Amino acid sequence: MIESAPWQLPFVEGKVLLIDKPLTWTSFDVVAKVRGSIGIKKVGHAGTLDPLATGLLIVCTGKFTKKINEYMGLEKEYRGTFTLGAVTPTFDLESAPSGFASLDGVTPEAFESVLNNFRGSILQVPPIFSAIKQGGKPVYLAARKGLEVTMEPRPVTIHAFEVVDWRLPEVDVRIVCSTGTYIRSLANDVGAALGCGGYLSALRRTRIGAFRVEDAQTLEGFLSEIASVRKNS
Repeated sequence: MIESAPWQLPFVEGKVLLIDKPLTWTSFDVVAKVRGSIGIKKVGHAGTLDPLATGLLIVCTGKFTKKINEYMGLEKEYRGTFTLGAVTPTFDLESAPSGFASLDGVTPEAFESVLNNFRGSILQVPPIFSAIKQGGKPVYLAARKGLEVTMEPRPVTIHAFEVVDWRLPEVDVRIVCSTGTYIRSLANDVGAALGCGGYLSALRRTRIGAFRVEDAQTLEGFLSEIASVRKNS
């Protein structure tokens, strides 16, 4: 058994790291980078963010990895941008928009009326391009091969869903929701309900339970801090 250096011991005993995930990084990329920097194996995250999303990622180390499920179950808050008048297969910009449609009749009043159908307890169909597993494998693997994938609706709760800024074809929204909610599915479903299509063009997670992104470190800042500690230890 390899003995930990004194500076590693707090991470072995357990830490909760709040990281502001950079754009294009996967949540696993962040975990792998943190694991490599602190030199211990037990590191995990409490809730995936898609590569094109930024914001709060809770990373647990050492003995605190036992708390991951507890943190995953907490309420989430997001700021996102819905782009109306087109759709994408992935419900976001990981695939190209198509099916362009007119935005005639798409008014703030019409949008607000549609949002009423997505507040409270709802059944949501997750994207086929997601990490949800069927037969032990993430469904996005089959979707990328063009195979038929059927997703069952799942109960989620939307505690708050409001417009922050209106500038068609983009609409900025704030969403507070239960764990397991796919914001890009909401963008797709709201667009479908409006009859014009829609997809998620930007997303930032701002809160998980009482943890806020304002209190998070950038990944670059964390890695720089650890490099300094290692150099001086």
